[in-house]
Amino acid sequence: MEVLKVSARSMPNSVAGAIAGVIRDRGAVELQVVGAGATNQAVKATAIARGYLAPMGIDIVIIPAFSSVEIDGENRTAMKLIIEPR
Repeated sequence: MEVLKVSARSMPNSVAGAIAGVIRDRGAVELQVVGAGATNQAVKATAIARGYLAPMGIDIVIIPAFSSVEIDGENRTAMKLIIEPR
């Protein structure tokens, strides 16, 4: 499954286009986010991507989970948002 990393500075429209493209090509995508700002951008992007995919008859859902990632040599708790067709 392809992993897209989303930060608080990510542009929701750009992330939405990437989500829609991966969903069309591979069927599912995982977003990796750390922090409230990144989570906010990821959820906005998913809502926008849903609008991109709906005309093609594809409805998507988010499955949230926690994961551990290493950032600058330090372990951090991240969220992974698995997005797949319903």
